[in-house]
Amino acid sequence: MSLIKVTGLNHRYGERAILENINLSVDRGEVFALIGPTGAGKTTLLRIIDLLEVPGAGEIYFDGKCIPRSGKQRLEIRRRMSFIHQKPQVFNLSVYDNVACGLRWRGEGKNKTAEKVDHILEMVGLKGYENRNARTLSGGEAQRVALARSLVLEPEVLLLDEPTANLDPISTAKIAQLISYVARQRNTTMIMATHDMSQGQQLADRIGVLLDGRLVQTGNVTDIFRSPQNEEVAHFVGMENIIESVIIANNEGIAMVNIGGNAIQAVSNYPVGKEVYACIRPEDITLALSSTQSSARNSFQAKVSRVTTLGPLSRVEINCGFRLVALVTKISAEELNLQEGREVYATFKATGVHIMEKEIRQ
Repeated sequence: MSLIKVTGLNHRYGERAILENINLSVDRGEVFALIGPTGAGKTTLLRIIDLLEVPGAGEIYFDGKCIPRSGKQRLEIRRRMSFIHQKPQVFNLSVYDNVACGLRWRGEGKNKTAEKVDHILEMVGLKGYENRNARTLSGGEAQRVALARSLVLEPEVLLLDEPTANLDPISTAKIAQLISYVARQRNTTMIMATHDMSQGQQLADRIGVLLDGRLVQTGNVTDIFRSPQNEEVAHFVGMENIIESVIIANNEGIAMVNIGGNAIQAVSNYPVGKEVYACIRPEDITLALSSTQSSARNSFQAKVSRVTTLGPLSRVEINCGFRLVALVTKISAEELNLQEGREVYATFKATGVHIMEKEIRQ
C-alpha cells in the first residue's frame, strides 16, 4: 500500500491554474523526485502534501486514510512529516538549540534530547558546532542544520524543496550524500523537488516530470531519460536529437526509419507509414575519424559544424544528411581534432534510438 497518495488534485491561485489533475502514489521507504523547471508547481505540490495548503480539488491519503480538509487529524499527520525548504531556515540561536527546538516543543526530556541531538549532529557532520550561532554558518552548513532539525524528530516522510539550490559543488555533494544515507539507513520516505536532473537520477527510486502544473510522466530513471512519452518531456530531459521521421519498414520489431531520405534502424513496433520522432541521446553517439567494425547498426559519414566546450565535455554538432548533436569528452574532442569542417563517422546503436509517436498539433 502507498504511504502517500494524491488523487485528482487541482489548485489555483486566483485565476491562475497551478496544478492540474495530479495523481501520484509514493510507497513507504521510496525516494521520489519531482523534476521540472522553475514555476512548474513543484513547491506548491509539496506544500499541499505537507498539509500547509488545502487543494482546490482532489484528495490526499496518508497510510491509506483520506486526510480531512480541517481538524485535529491534519495536525497529527503533519507531525509525522517534515519539510526542508529551499532556503535553509535557522533561528538566531546556537546550532544545538536549533536542532533541539522541535524535541523540546514535543516535551522530550533533557537527557534524551541531548542524546538525540548529539547523534544527529554527528550524522550530518556538524559535531563540534553545537555552540556556534546558526546564523553565522555557510549556506551548506545551515542546510545541514535544517536537515538535522528535521531528522532528529524521526519523521516518516521527509519533503525536500530544492535542497541544494544555490550551494557550491562541495556542499551540494555533502547534502546529496546525507540524503542518500538517510534513505538507505532509516528507510525514510522522501519526496524531493529539484530542477537538478542529475541529482534526481542519482538519488531517486522513481521520478515524476512536472511541467506547467501537470504531472506528465512518472517512472524510473531509464523510463524518464531514455523513453520519454512525448516531445515536451524529451526536450526537458535533454534529448537534444528529436528528429521528425516516418517508419518505412519493420521486421519483427527492428524498424527502418526514414529521415529526409536517410534511413536509420531502431527498435520499435510502430507500423509502416507511422509518423514518429526518432530520439537519440547525445552521449549515445560515438564519433571516429574512420568507419570501424561495430555491432552498432547505424553509422553515417558526417561533417562537424560546431564544437562547444562544456567543462570536461564537448558538445559537437554534425551534419550527416540530417542534424545530430553528440556529446564526447573534451579529451576525445582534442584527440580527434574536432573542429568546424572536420569529417567524422557518427555511430549509434538501434537500441539507442527511442521512437516516439508524433503528436498531432491542433
